[in-house]
Amino acid sequence: MKPFMYVRAHSVDEAAAAHAGRPTSRYLGGGTNLVDLMKLGVESPRTLIDVSALPLDAVEELRDGSVRVGATVRNSDLAAHPLVRERYPVLSQALLAGASGQLRNMATTGGNLLQRTRCPYFQDLGKPCNKREPGTGCGARDGVHRDHAVLGHSPHCIATHPSDMAVALAALDAEVELYGPGGRRTVPAAEFHRLPGDRPDLDTEIRHGELITGVVLPPETAGLPSAYRKARDRASYAFALASVAVVLDVEGSVVREVRIAFGGLAHRPWRARRAERALVGGAPTDEAFRQAVESELDAAEPLRDNAFKVPLARNLACDVLGRLAGRPPAS
Repeated sequence: MKPFMYVRAHSVDEAAAAHAGRPTSRYLGGGTNLVDLMKLGVESPRTLIDVSALPLDAVEELRDGSVRVGATVRNSDLAAHPLVRERYPVLSQALLAGASGQLRNMATTGGNLLQRTRCPYFQDLGKPCNKREPGTGCGARDGVHRDHAVLGHSPHCIATHPSDMAVALAALDAEVELYGPGGRRTVPAAEFHRLPGDRPDLDTEIRHGELITGVVLPPETAGLPSAYRKARDRASYAFALASVAVVLDVEGSVVREVRIAFGGLAHRPWRARRAERALVGGAPTDEAFRQAVESELDAAEPLRDNAFKVPLARNLACDVLGRLAGRPPAS
């Protein structure tokens, strides 16, 4: 047992100050990921700052039509909320695909964004891992990497980000609200998580002392047709081999707006900007969808055992785009 200090924060200022003043501190929400990592010895914080009592548990509509989700809103409550189900179905679907009901009842919005990779080399202290211990190497690159990244990886890390919710947020153009010693700021959800580069130990753009206070879902994507689809090794309680979140607006026979984000393919949710640019202004045909998605996946650099992810992601995306455009599902 490794001793640690426990601080129960009663305000956002108190939480941020406690975190900023302790370099090895961690925020504790539902604990569904952090506590497991502490048991494995991967995380060894000297201070846990419990933020579960902070007044950040509301889902509310703002004056401009956006919807603000507090950082401590439970995943199960968010998935079932009427505003989310009606206006942002892709988010509700992603949350319901993410974990068991028991975990969704504990996991929080902020904690979901901050969860760490499930790469087995990261979780095993006996294996080399640059994300866990910079400079030790990446054991997965020449080891077991079937589940690992095909986009945006580096020689230092090929891990994937595990969140389903984050993929939907990236496709919705959501904003992540942060509060810390420097005050308040927002970061686009699609840019909140980092690619590994030469610092795979840095998962996100969050700064020390900063706290996620909420996520804002914009009015521009509210009510647009959207969907999330996930491929995994078993029907439930498994992380994505590949997943896709799509928001599609077709007017007449023209794609007016489209947003596409992939999960399970990269160190962060992968926003498919090239595919989006190729589709806007064109006809919503199966061939157009296929060409656009393939142009995005041309950047993929699969490894020895995960090349199957490229056609898998292509087929998932094309199917979701076709269904949202009105093509009936295959019988």
